Amino acid sequence: MAQFPAHPDEITDDWWHAVLGRVPARWTWEPIGTGQVGDSVRFTLDFPDGEGPRTLAGKFAAADPTSRGTAAMLGLYTKEVRFYRDLAPRLPIRTPQTLFAEIAEDGASFCLLFEDLGPARGGNQITGCTIADARAVIAQAAALHAPSWHNPDILGLDWLQPDPAAAAQVKALYPQAQAIFRERYRDSLEPHFMALCEALAEVTAATDRKQERVSLVHGDFRLDNVLFDIRGGAEPVAVLDWQTLTIGNGLTDIGYFLGCGIGDVLRRAHERALLELYCAEMAARGVPMSVDAIWRDYVVGALHGVSTAVFSAAFVVRTERGDANFLSMARGACALCCEHGSLDLMMKG
Repeated sequence: MAQFPAHPDEITDDWWHAVLGRVPARWTWEPIGTGQVGDSVRFTLDFPDGEGPRTLAGKFAAADPTSRGTAAMLGLYTKEVRFYRDLAPRLPIRTPQTLFAEIAEDGASFCLLFEDLGPARGGNQITGCTIADARAVIAQAAALHAPSWHNPDILGLDWLQPDPAAAAQVKALYPQAQAIFRERYRDSLEPHFMALCEALAEVTAATDRKQERVSLVHGDFRLDNVLFDIRGGAEPVAVLDWQTLTIGNGLTDIGYFLGCGIGDVLRRAHERALLELYCAEMAARGVPMSVDAIWRDYVVGALHGVSTAVFSAAFVVRTERGDANFLSMARGACALCCEHGSLDLMMKG
């Protein structure tokens, strides 16, 4: 395993030379993004030949020990590093070009170095997006799902296989997560939405759901993990943050995005049209489908937004923005699930 810096301050001239083939005369870094599980930075580098400053993006394990411990326990850092290193070059979805990707054997520290996609407009979970933004993201979902749809060459990758121990840990911890979520947000979240969270927690603790093996699933497909108008508007969108990548049903990402991703108002106004767009994009990539055929998987998939809001709120570092973010996710996901009867559909199998 290659030696790597676990924090920007650990970077040396030798490392820059090994990665870039040259050493900057001066360089600085600054935090960027809103992630709570990993810490992202922008590097500004000045080179002796005067061609700088050049900017690059980097990502490292969270400084917060709670967030870092949760990520290591669930194998999140390993998944992200392996995605960028081994899988991203095989997929048409737009992600940052990777210059360096390495992780420690214990999975608790890592280093990623990317192209800088700025200037760009960061997606914002709390303020929402336009229908044009939503359509661009839906097209990227198809670019992830279609190439992997029932594709054994991708779905058979050893590092992608679900970890039964991690799944059992999540199941065991979920009642505690719901208790923390209830205590923290009982006066903020609408009572009928909290009731759905409670019901889902009971089902999650009492049942073992069968793992679907249809396609890749991003797992956290929402606005905070998207950049729009990248490279100064030269390209429309890129998708980031691959720590929750897994094997499942791609409709989970669609239910998640239309539920906790874009908010209830935009979803209600454009739900059918966005699902039709997804079907058209999938068909164009060789996977024909219809809205009626995907409806159940889409509606049940939205429950992932509820469980993610609950579990993440409990086991990452608490911040003011984090509270607003998790409430936004829960409201949007619960609204979709309540409207369409997601929990009943899931229970019926």
